[in-house]
Amino acid sequence: MDDHHFLRFSIKYLYLFQKSPSSQTLKDSLSRVLVDYYPLAGRIKVSDVSAKLEVDCNGEGAVFAEAFMDITCQEFLEHSPKPNKSWRKLLFKVQAPSFLEIPPLVIQVTHLRCGGMILCTAINHCLCDGIGTSQFLHAWAHANNTNASLLVQPFHSRHMLDPRDPPRVTHSHPGFTRTTVEKTSTNFNICKYLQSQPLAPTTLTFTPSLILRLKKTCAPSLKCTTFEALAAHTWCSWARSLDLPLTMQVKLLFSVNMRKKLSPELPQGYYGNGFVLACAESKVQDLVSGNIYHVVKLVQDAKARITDGYVRSTIDLLEDKTVKTDVSCSLVISQWAKLGLEELDFGGGKPMYTGSLTSDIYCLFLPVAGNLDAIKVQVSLPEDVVKRLEYYMVKFLDGKDKEEDHSLA
Repeated sequence: MDDHHFLRFSIKYLYLFQKSPSSQTLKDSLSRVLVDYYPLAGRIKVSDVSAKLEVDCNGEGAVFAEAFMDITCQEFLEHSPKPNKSWRKLLFKVQAPSFLEIPPLVIQVTHLRCGGMILCTAINHCLCDGIGTSQFLHAWAHANNTNASLLVQPFHSRHMLDPRDPPRVTHSHPGFTRTTVEKTSTNFNICKYLQSQPLAPTTLTFTPSLILRLKKTCAPSLKCTTFEALAAHTWCSWARSLDLPLTMQVKLLFSVNMRKKLSPELPQGYYGNGFVLACAESKVQDLVSGNIYHVVKLVQDAKARITDGYVRSTIDLLEDKTVKTDVSCSLVISQWAKLGLEELDFGGGKPMYTGSLTSDIYCLFLPVAGNLDAIKVQVSLPEDVVKRLEYYMVKFLDGKDKEEDHSLA
């Protein structure tokens, strides 16, 4: 799972804290926690034997950079409410010939005039998934606040997810394609189109009352979770805003934690990639018809397919190196809202803001600081498409509600 090419990037977080511990305290606690999480202090390379990735646990360490910015926390929030290009300066850029040669953990602490700090981290996705990164960051915060041993010990062995010998692909996997297929495909590639355009980020905040309104559009005949309703609604709005051909087949790919889906379950503390992408498929005309009930059902069915057998089949499928995630006509949603990112506390209180350092065509569901039940939907699209997306995302409300719930604009 960790070796999959789709994961060859870093998960980049930005945290804004009102109070900053001293840099020396942060460095000392980071050094201590890296004793337990020693692979993050190593270097990733390609194995000479298997051609797969491996970690050289050489103790070279993480990158820790410091900076100062003449600004207060409040000014940062007012002038920079969502990801933009200037945020990139808040994370030290390591000069390296290739992604794999960048240290797995890069951190920058930017001290602010008010005594606060912006903490940015880049953690190699080949080593950790979202749950794993959150586990590590909470371990660091714990080490910063106390000398007590870690509450959850990291489980390092990745052999729990070894492929079978020989590999047996027993399920269909519509979320994947082969590199040989794309060369002959005549379908419109949404991903390539979007990446060829200048992109603008949008962040839409759904309060608990709005989420309830959205879920009621499915009730009483269908019970659904917040994620199912919001993912279905976002997929429909995305398809509408892109003005796609009605007969085109599109996909929704979304991350599902499979730690407890396996038999036996993955051990507590497993911080590697313990997720799979569930896949729902639909023709555009069924997404834009206004029948969200049907789309929520597609999301639920895709979730229900993630079983032990499905996960094992996925692992075996990925042994074929011509297989890759099919993003050509897909909206990809990554669920960050339930990772506990907003609970991180290095001793000076929980963050005033938490989110992704960057924004791209992959959609993130993010937590909202101070409102545990609210969710931020963040994605980047061409500017004209963003305006349409924002319109369709609030179209289920009447005019009065739109004025009251200005956080959506």
